[in-house]
Amino acid sequence: MSAVNDTKFSSAVFLLTGISGQEDSHLWVSLPFCLMYVISIVGNSVILFIIKTNPSLHEPMYIFLSMLAITDLGISIATMPTILGIYLFNSREISFDSCFAQLFFIHSLQCIESSVLLLMAFDRFIAIRDPLRYASILTLPGIAKMGLVCVLRGVAVMLPLTILLKHFQYCRDNVLSHSYCMHQEVMKMSCSDITVNNIYGLFTKLLTMGLDSLLIFLSYIMILKTVLSIASNSECLRALNTCISHFCAVLIFYIPDIFLSVIHRFENSSSPLLQILLGYISLMLPPLLNPIVYSVKSKHLRVRIIRVFVK
Repeated sequence: MSAVNDTKFSSAVFLLTGISGQEDSHLWVSLPFCLMYVISIVGNSVILFIIKTNPSLHEPMYIFLSMLAITDLGISIATMPTILGIYLFNSREISFDSCFAQLFFIHSLQCIESSVLLLMAFDRFIAIRDPLRYASILTLPGIAKMGLVCVLRGVAVMLPLTILLKHFQYCRDNVLSHSYCMHQEVMKMSCSDITVNNIYGLFTKLLTMGLDSLLIFLSYIMILKTVLSIASNSECLRALNTCISHFCAVLIFYIPDIFLSVIHRFENSSSPLLQILLGYISLMLPPLLNPIVYSVKSKHLRVRIIRVFVK
């Protein structure tokens, strides 16, 4: 019996999955993925370069934007090896340790990005509500501390979940339905009692991204209340225009993630293909669109990017 148990847990890999039913077209499917990764990495890198090399952009709004770009770069780098590995080289196997590391970085970075979006909402609220005290409230040392808290929160939330997953026993079919490792799916592959992970995972999701989205929503209510009290229509539109980029980033980040979380809770009644597509959208759309949205909407950023490429 002990020999059976030894072989039962001898499998040290998970098997990742691409788009079901499209195995023959994986090479063609890889082309849009490669293009999206190139645009994401180049776009976020250009934004970081422009902000770093232009002292006039060393303001709170652009520092928060650079934090968002770093987080988006991290998410792209964390998911790129396995996704492109499947579609380019049909490399499906991923070791347990690599899988746990990937899901740790993916979920930690998503939590950090949620925190950064909350800080950007706070930045817009202070800039509109109390512009005279804006520079004194959002100082560089204060912003650095806020960024550190965001990172520590993301790590502190995901580290216990990852450690618990690592100590579980996996005796079921280890075929994952995504091209990368996710906590919810890896957890269900275990034959151990996952009650603690299930409850703790739901609790941390509500406490981090759920709370962040609620605070962002409240901050926009306060922003609207402040803007509507401005007498001039032109000033009102000018103030709202500074929030459009951030509002688009919030929608791009939270809407796919909310739908994906709901589908994972009711996966028996949902399409597997829909789960896969929403998973790709939630991870790849924010790093792809955020630099584009901010480059288009921010005049100062757009002008400097054009100057670099014109030179």
